[in-house]
Amino acid sequence: MPSSLYKYPKQVCSSPSTPKTLEQDMAVYSINFLLLLLPLALSPLCLAFPHGAPFLYPQFYDHSCPKAHQIVQSIVAKAVAKEARMAASLLRLHFHDCFVKGCDASILLDSSQGIVSEKGSIPNRNSIRGFEVIDEIKSALEKECPRTVSCADILALAARDSTVLAGGPFWEVPLGRRDSLGASIQGSNRNIPAPNNTLPTIITKFKLQGLDIVDLVTLLGSHTIGFSRCTSFRQRLYNQTGNGLPDFTLDGGYAARLRAGCPRSGGDQNLFPTDFVSPARFDNFYFKNLLVGKGLLSSDEILFTGSPETRRLVELYAADAGAFFAQFVKSIVKMGNITPLTGSKGEIRYNCRKIN
Repeated sequence: MPSSLYKYPKQVCSSPSTPKTLEQDMAVYSINFLLLLLPLALSPLCLAFPHGAPFLYPQFYDHSCPKAHQIVQSIVAKAVAKEARMAASLLRLHFHDCFVKGCDASILLDSSQGIVSEKGSIPNRNSIRGFEVIDEIKSALEKECPRTVSCADILALAARDSTVLAGGPFWEVPLGRRDSLGASIQGSNRNIPAPNNTLPTIITKFKLQGLDIVDLVTLLGSHTIGFSRCTSFRQRLYNQTGNGLPDFTLDGGYAARLRAGCPRSGGDQNLFPTDFVSPARFDNFYFKNLLVGKGLLSSDEILFTGSPETRRLVELYAADAGAFFAQFVKSIVKMGNITPLTGSKGEIRYNCRKIN
């Protein structure tokens, strides 16, 4: 944090030649300590979060790399203009990173001696993408301000810029994360919600990250952009509960269209929009679709059918895009502050795919 944020008090302590009692010493030290803490409490740049990120703040790179925001936004904009789907892919990278070991860019590491990459986990294999865009951003930032901007912060900024480019809300991204020195494929397999998880399981996985039901429903609303593979929802079409029948909560006409491109076998990688109305637009049609049984994934539709509390939120967001946007900003900032590495922990990687 820039030293200018700290305003040290003048003449707090008495002259060294002035005799003081022990009680006077303690009083002086206490006052001095409180005065040193006061700027932290009042400074608008220091955002205190309840999930282990008291020293992340949006202006972190204002002096050390003033063009950081511009560089990230420019490269993300170029990538999304080339392929609209990339906006959802970059947003998803941030999610899948934060749910494993916190928001520390562990998802970007390739396998190497001592590291088994999270890219090979069940939720990520043949699915997670956008690494080349992150590489391009990191390369540009290393030229502009070497050893300064972390890969974890790049993921957070790219997620925000992708959302805005798709028509979603803007938010100030708290920054100052550092990069992990390892990955956890076990954590990736265990912690990331799966398309066929029950609602209680999904709630538990979010709760373990410090995220509540409001955050859950809101953040899954990011499925308003992007695509999912046939293998992620096939069971809904043919054998939802093991009795050979489709999911009764799935609209029949919608199911028929899905079956045309997602057969009982084969076509595992065939892609379908998670919001068939406006797959490239960050809006509230995802929630509107759930109201009529046209959520693509079981983990989507279950938000409407699984509990009264999640149902009320789906109905609220379907009726009021502004309410969805406002809460999305709060929830994704909260998610972005899951146990980040700060201070002297971790490192600033030169290459996001490997430790220094």
